[in-house]
Amino acid sequence: MADLLRSTNPVLKESAFAGAIPTGETMTIQGTVNKTGLLLLFVVATAAWTWGLSHSPTPEAVYPWMFGGAIGGFVVALVTIFKKEWSPISAPIYALLEGLVLGGISAIFNRAYPGIAVQAISLTFGVMFVMLLAYKMRIVQATRGFKLGVIAATGGIAIVYAINMVMSLFFHTQMSFLNASTPLGIGISLFVVIIASLNLIIDFDMIETGARMGAPKYMEWYGAFGLMVTLIWLYMEMLRLLSKVRRR
Repeated sequence: MADLLRSTNPVLKESAFAGAIPTGETMTIQGTVNKTGLLLLFVVATAAWTWGLSHSPTPEAVYPWMFGGAIGGFVVALVTIFKKEWSPISAPIYALLEGLVLGGISAIFNRAYPGIAVQAISLTFGVMFVMLLAYKMRIVQATRGFKLGVIAATGGIAIVYAINMVMSLFFHTQMSFLNASTPLGIGISLFVVIIASLNLIIDFDMIETGARMGAPKYMEWYGAFGLMVTLIWLYMEMLRLLSKVRRR
């Protein structure tokens, strides 16, 4: 139970840093920030490609890229989690693959609701900076109780999403309240956005812990990778929430 309480993000558990043995230079917060910036640039680069492709005369050509990016990103994420020392290579690959997915999905949402992609991006980064400020000022602290609450909520969301996916694949039906633009549907999306935002606090805490523990230099890439996982989730949930609000 103690290990579970250290992070709701499976990528950034404290045990991940504790198991890494320094062999030279050590992890720093500034190095992790720099590498997070690079990963964001990689995401933007491939997202721009699928965004442009979705606005071409043959927009359906974007779907193979999105599908490939989703499958490839999932595989590379698993590899990165189990082979942290590969993260200097696998983390950029993950970012490039996820960019393919995000660019296509953003374009699809933006066609239905013009301007929604820019709004979702702005809100995602706005939330990130607010959470970072709250963490640095110790307004919100990653205490044991805080982590337990976020773990419970994140786990519940994951279970509901998994059940909904199984229902969609095998029974061709879904939990209608997840996508409905009713007050309940909007409330659920808002709750998920809040939980995703709170995960950022724990991510910041785990990165700071890794630097304090003197984790090896490659863990900067691993920490940046973990933060990207949360940011991508937050952005996707922002798109869902804004689309529901627009439908009303």
